[in-house]
Amino acid sequence: MYEEERRQLVHRLKRFGYVKSEKILQAMEKVPRHEFLPLEARSHAYVDSPIPIGLGQTISAPHMIGIMLEALDPQPGNKVLEIGAGSGYHAALMGELVRPNGKVYTVERLEALGLQARETINRLGFGDVVEVSIADGSAGLAEHAPYDRITVAAAAPAVPRPLEEQLADNGRLLVPVGDRGYQDLILVVRRGDHLERSELGGVVFVPLIGQHGYDNSPLP
Repeated sequence: MYEEERRQLVHRLKRFGYVKSEKILQAMEKVPRHEFLPLEARSHAYVDSPIPIGLGQTISAPHMIGIMLEALDPQPGNKVLEIGAGSGYHAALMGELVRPNGKVYTVERLEALGLQARETINRLGFGDVVEVSIADGSAGLAEHAPYDRITVAAAAPAVPRPLEEQLADNGRLLVPVGDRGYQDLILVVRRGDHLERSELGGVVFVPLIGQHGYDNSPLP
């Protein structure tokens, strides 16, 4: 089900230049996005737009996921940390990209979402390469550090220092930084003790809630 819609979406992402990497396009054609969505939203799974998944969270638009994956550039054998598991779709894509010897650790603050993501990931056969934790992701996941790649699927007021500290040499950290309404996508690359930063463009993400993100108070 939805195979043709998935192929058409991948074709559009390539045609319009959002995703150039063949390995990322192949992963997006293989991993069934609809399986990570609530039943009532599955008919929209292969529309290139963000989709609500409950509890105020969304699954990012496919073009944005593709852009982030190209910037992050996960390689086979990499150890990856994702902050904000959400539905688990992004983690599954990264799991496909780091196989056969890599590992993806994804952290979700909201227990209900994290448990659902874990169930979906295991059911679809990614449980060997993706591990879901329920925790404050803004603090990273120190027990498995350092990481070759770190990606944050929520907006932080600044790059969380624990994530910089948990980044391996020559590692890449991708995080939206800004206010709750608009952010810049920041890429941090570690070169020994030096951190190189570059801005990749404007984005809009839900806020990163936690000790090193935003607090959970409502907007004024």
